[in-house]
Amino acid sequence: MVTRLAAQGQVTDMKKQKQPHRKTGRNTAGKGRPAKSGPGNPASGSPVLSAEASPVLAAMNGKVPGPGELFRAGVRTRAFKVAFLFFLLGVATVAASLVIPHEFAFFELGYLFTLSIYDLVLAMLGLSVAIGMAGRRSEVLSIALAFVGAVAPMLLFFDPIFHTILQSPLGHELFLIAPVAVMLSGLTLWLPAGMRRFAAPLAAAVVGFSLSLFIGLDDFGIGIKEFASSAVLGALWILMVPGLMLRPFLGAWLTIPARIIGSWLMVIAVIVTVSLYVPFSPDAPPLPDPSLPEDGITLDAPTLLPLDPAFEEGLMDVPDGFDGAPPDSGEPVLDMGDNPLLGGGRNRAP
Repeated sequence: MVTRLAAQGQVTDMKKQKQPHRKTGRNTAGKGRPAKSGPGNPASGSPVLSAEASPVLAAMNGKVPGPGELFRAGVRTRAFKVAFLFFLLGVATVAASLVIPHEFAFFELGYLFTLSIYDLVLAMLGLSVAIGMAGRRSEVLSIALAFVGAVAPMLLFFDPIFHTILQSPLGHELFLIAPVAVMLSGLTLWLPAGMRRFAAPLAAAVVGFSLSLFIGLDDFGIGIKEFASSAVLGALWILMVPGLMLRPFLGAWLTIPARIIGSWLMVIAVIVTVSLYVPFSPDAPPLPDPSLPEDGITLDAPTLLPLDPAFEEGLMDVPDGFDGAPPDSGEPVLDMGDNPLLGGGRNRAP
């Protein structure tokens, strides 16, 4: 009996030794083991993509999607659909203004004027990529507010502000504002997320200030409210809509394309700046009239014979008209006969 009880006790001890010990949070923390990195783990070194920053990850319950799944899930989000609708509406408006023959209204000339400033359009597209890479909605709002905050005071009080700028040292370097805006926009895309949070609103303010100068110095200027308002709305469309379309696809894949775009913008800014400092050649020949042929003489234009030097020197009197018969100089008139090829037979009656 004692032997049987001892055997049962040994079996019970062996079963207890085989059972795995449960790991508690206290033991794990005490051992100091680093947590595994993942897309939703704050302990990892990579930035955390919350549901606010990436609706796609929220829709997929934190799972890391593949490229195809990322695209399909992003297209199905409401944010993308609304932004894409505004994109189509803007493209259709511009296309209708350019295709349909009509007299342009002032509000049409406003957004078409904004699209014609190609360097600022590139700068706003670069900031739109920064909006697509923003981790929080507050960053998007700060970029938009910085842009509007720079444009609105300039357009409301353009004359006194512009007069003050001209009296300052900045007045002699105003032509560099647009290249600097493009440079800052490209540099913003190269910065890490923590620095880009502060650099993007600064670049947006410089771009807005540059745009307000173009609007204020235009022929229509700020005197026509429809023109100025439409120009600002067109700029906001370029600044916001592409970035809002890009936000549902936010991920680590966007870093390299954003830096490529930033490099292009910085190179373009350097080229534009150098072209502003290159002087024009004063000895360059004047450009030919495009309405004339290569020799400069049109076949339709009447050709005049050179004036007789005797008329210029006053040796002979210039006749008042050429309606009468030429004076008889005493020279014999040649008879051409009846040959019409030689001019004969013209004055004869049939």
